[in-house]
Amino acid sequence: MAAMLLAGCQTVLPRGATEPGRRPPPPRQQPTQVEPGIPTDTARHRVALLVPLSGPNAGVGQSLANATQMALLDSNNQRIRITTYDTNLGAAAAAQKAIADGNRLILGPLLGDDVRAVTPIAHRAAVPVVAFSNDASAAGQGAYLMGYAPTQSIARVVDYAKAQGITSFAGLVPNGTYGERASTAFLRSVESAGGQVVSLQTYQRAPGSITAAITRMGKDSPYQAILIADSANTASAAVPVIRRIGTSSAHVLGTELWNSESSMANKPSLNGAWFASVSNGLYRQYAAKYRARFGAAPFRLSSLGYDAVLLTIRISADWTVGTPFPERRLSDSGGFAGIDGAFRFGKDGVAERALEVQEIRGGTAVTVSPAPRGFE
Repeated sequence: MAAMLLAGCQTVLPRGATEPGRRPPPPRQQPTQVEPGIPTDTARHRVALLVPLSGPNAGVGQSLANATQMALLDSNNQRIRITTYDTNLGAAAAAQKAIADGNRLILGPLLGDDVRAVTPIAHRAAVPVVAFSNDASAAGQGAYLMGYAPTQSIARVVDYAKAQGITSFAGLVPNGTYGERASTAFLRSVESAGGQVVSLQTYQRAPGSITAAITRMGKDSPYQAILIADSANTASAAVPVIRRIGTSSAHVLGTELWNSESSMANKPSLNGAWFASVSNGLYRQYAAKYRARFGAAPFRLSSLGYDAVLLTIRISADWTVGTPFPERRLSDSGGFAGIDGAFRFGKDGVAERALEVQEIRGGTAVTVSPAPRGFE
């Protein structure tokens, strides 16, 4: 309105007097200047969420996006603005667009390869990346990983087994990247606990392969516990074979993969098995609220999105709008708290988590060793 009034005051009349009864021509309205991208926001922190919203992982990505919005609503936070970008259209392109739009922090991506594509772009712009991957090789150069690391889960369950008097271990691990990391973590954990690995066998995810691996294992020394570094479905199929041609009394150990399988506790062959994971106490409350709000159950990984927003809110108290995100705060040795319990980022940028040990008992998972509430 002020611009229009000002333009009216500056209108120049044609030469000579205005004819009686004729009004002067209306002033020309100046065109509105439209800036490209998202409008400047001087009251809120600009945060980007990079997740797949199309393609094969769209369900997980949408669940993560919903979780971040839930966290903002639940906390009644008015100082953070989250804009979502689809990594299925290209993670590098999504990061470039997010940075061009003025975002000072990136939450996501989900996949390790996408983290590797995004990190150099974000690093050059001094924008930290808090990703949802558990691929430790993707951490560093300003990329921090919140994903559940199998190495920590294996170390926790091995320590618990050792505390129960178990000293001899065997392991079944699939071929591939996950199996290689699980093997290394298993060997180191058992050695650190003062135990011994008497047999470690690999297998292909193909019919008959795991049975052949168990047969080879049967020729080795007896073992008190056996780690099956795979899904609960695979483990439940392997245990009867172990009981028949392996060590029938061996205690079964699982990994963090089991915590994402809702039908895990209903597999009779896994009764008495131990596995370590984040606590599900607060997650159950979160899942109930999520279902009520969005009309569907969340993906288990979606809690990472919720906790990433809680972390951002905590740090934002010392973060001036329009300035770079204070990355040094991510290295707080006291850690952070969220739906999945306490966690903190190590020097390698991977989240160290406080894990509990659960036992499958009578169709349910019972906590036998609670997670620590924090870090010393």
